[in-house]
Amino acid sequence: MTTPTNKAILAAAFATALAGFAGVAQADDMAKEKCFGVSLAGENDCAAGPGTTCAGTAKVDYQGNSWTLVDAGTCMTIDLPPMADGSARMGSLEALDRDLPMNG
Repeated sequence: MTTPTNKAILAAAFATALAGFAGVAQADDMAKEKCFGVSLAGENDCAAGPGTTCAGTAKVDYQGNSWTLVDAGTCMTIDLPPMADGSARMGSLEALDRDLPMNG
């Protein structure tokens, strides 16, 4: 037998659960940051520098002026191959002047 009180409790529990899911999705969105220089060619999220438009337009691997959204706090710890001269290649929270396409 369902009473009005039980219905109210169930409705409140359902509303609380929905609010919790919305909060988790919102927290995930807020826990991302732009990380420059970590995308493979054609796999960046947006802003790939002069001569490009947006997502998927990076011309070279690890293009320094293109970014990808990554989990906050992980950008500079992403494992990347070394540059051609053997020096370390790292992601950055700001655009980089390395690994740029030859024409721009």
